[in-house]
Amino acid sequence: MTEQPEQTGQAGQAGQPTVTQEAAPAAPATSAPPGIPTTSVPPMPVAPPAFAFADPPAPEKARKDRRVLRAVLRWTAATVVFAAVGTSATYGITEMKRTDVPGLATESDGRWEYPVLTRPPLPSGSPAPFADENTAGAHHADLRELVLPAPKGAKADKALRGEDGWLATEDFLTEFPSEEDSKELRQLLTDNGLRHIAARGWTVPDGTHTRIYLLQFDTAAVAEKLRFRGFGYHNRPPFAVRGAEGSVLDAGFRAASQVDDVDRSAYVESEPYGAEQIRHAYLGAADTIALVIQSRKGTAKAVPFQQTVVLQAQLLG
Repeated sequence: MTEQPEQTGQAGQAGQPTVTQEAAPAAPATSAPPGIPTTSVPPMPVAPPAFAFADPPAPEKARKDRRVLRAVLRWTAATVVFAAVGTSATYGITEMKRTDVPGLATESDGRWEYPVLTRPPLPSGSPAPFADENTAGAHHADLRELVLPAPKGAKADKALRGEDGWLATEDFLTEFPSEEDSKELRQLLTDNGLRHIAARGWTVPDGTHTRIYLLQFDTAAVAEKLRFRGFGYHNRPPFAVRGAEGSVLDAGFRAASQVDDVDRSAYVESEPYGAEQIRHAYLGAADTIALVIQSRKGTAKAVPFQQTVVLQAQLLG
């Protein structure tokens, strides 16, 4: 009687070993019962051909010793196979990304899903705002196309659409409820030759309300002077945004998020605040000043605010 050797194959693509066995040359073809994999069927002993000379009967002790040896060999082979399976499975898990393993996916840090951002094309022959040849520091692209679009799932704020995409100065000044502040700001904007205001707003499902205003002037020098006078560069904003009279410089806004050529002043409403908290930031980018405001009942989250400010800065930069 002849034993057929058991063989183990290499690990499959899913990290599981494939066990194969070589069919005996004289064994008739058989099919496995439905539902049972063929690799789980042990090899069948092959009967010797009728014309083969039979070996002389072995002593009882020798036959017993061979049975013991075969059993030891089978268990040793099985142990090696299971050890290989365990090793390959462990290796596969440790090599996977955390998000590839069910139950170990990293939770979102709160960032919103914005569409792919692209700057609008420049008119033919017009330089970028920070190009050396652009001495005025002008944004020649359509300012309305430079306002950050709303993230996925947000509801648009129709009140900020304005007429043909341009917002009236009086609508912008409603963000500053103090009569004194509003009067002074109106005069500053008039004296410094405000050209356009483009705006957009939205509310996301968690209740966070975002408003973005882009104010464009004739030159970068004019905008820079106005930034120093009325829009940032201070530990407290010179003009209080509606509902955020207690705002202070946001020390938690990461310096690593700074965008080249765009300066920034970020503020957060300090405790105690009312039913909602407000965060806002001023950006200075060549001839344009941007105001980004986010408010939310309870606490205004830092991550989506920083994300929004940085993306708006990138569009202007």
